[in-house]
Amino acid sequence: MGRKKKSLHDYAAEFCDLSVKRHVVEQKEGGERDLVEILYCKSCEIPMSARRDRILEHLASARHYRNKRLEKHTSARLHATTLLIVSGVIISSLAEEGSEVVLDALRAGKGVFCEKLLSLDKHVAESCFDEAARVGKPLVCGLYKRFDPAVQFLYKKVHNKALGRVQRIVSVSKTFPSPSLSYIKKTGGIFYDGVVHDLDTVCWILGENAPDTIFSLGHAFCQEIAALKDADAVSVSMKFASGAIVTLDVSQHCTRSSDQRLEVHGSEGTLKMDNQNALGITEQGTPRPVCSQLHNERYRDAYRELLKHFLKTLKGKEQPFITKENFLWTIQVAAAAEQSWRNGSAVDLRNEPLDGTVIKTEVP
Repeated sequence: MGRKKKSLHDYAAEFCDLSVKRHVVEQKEGGERDLVEILYCKSCEIPMSARRDRILEHLASARHYRNKRLEKHTSARLHATTLLIVSGVIISSLAEEGSEVVLDALRAGKGVFCEKLLSLDKHVAESCFDEAARVGKPLVCGLYKRFDPAVQFLYKKVHNKALGRVQRIVSVSKTFPSPSLSYIKKTGGIFYDGVVHDLDTVCWILGENAPDTIFSLGHAFCQEIAALKDADAVSVSMKFASGAIVTLDVSQHCTRSSDQRLEVHGSEGTLKMDNQNALGITEQGTPRPVCSQLHNERYRDAYRELLKHFLKTLKGKEQPFITKENFLWTIQVAAAAEQSWRNGSAVDLRNEPLDGTVIKTEVP
């Protein structure tokens, strides 16, 4: 009998630098998902061929040696900050559940990283920022997309005038897998869980707090979402004082892989952020994706950079990037987008200020 062929898990067990990761490939009609397993180098974060000679060649390479040293250096730094983390609290509770915890942590003298929105109530959100200022502790909000390395690259290019005057921005954000119904109920809906992050990103890139005019269209393709009087797919159009026109395409339905794209068009050129995956492969027209990607996998680097930022604020090396003004403007624009969808008309943010207390619009 021939020798049994080694599996990916056998190679991962033999070489401590390797691991096996699973990726969702597709969602069949019956609701099942196919998984593909890929052998990875943990230090280099790249897929590996299941061949012993190729593995040994990679492990002996200068690239792998450099990444191993960097990994050890990072681990040492994280160990050094272990004691620091007791001076900070990470809160992942949903908006209305987490605001009291945020206030309690600040009053206890802890810096706070709130991974979700602080609150949909203006007074509550303001009180959180005011308490942070009173006790002199950082309050970091989880508007994570602006921390994505690709988005930060676009931001630098725009603010260095590499594209000239920005004329148009197009953003596509379709999440995979779809959020659960119970989660959607608690987050306030698509405008406060999805749209709000893209609003923050485009306003940050443009350097403007809010658009002059906003108009939204939306629909609930899922009956359960329709029963909540919410939408699961929306298109938001905005015009800013600078003249820039922005379109956001946001959906909670993406059947095979997370779809995250961003285009910035200027008078001197265009830059595009396309979909990314672990294999670094671009697909066009393929019936099945080579490597399906979950939403949290796509923004893994953004979350990592956001956490690093929080640690720096605890050390006093940085001030929170998201200010009280940034946060309040962002959720106010999200409320205007929802108001436009419900009323079927554009909202002029220059002349039609929203209710000053409750930012979340009421379901009719």
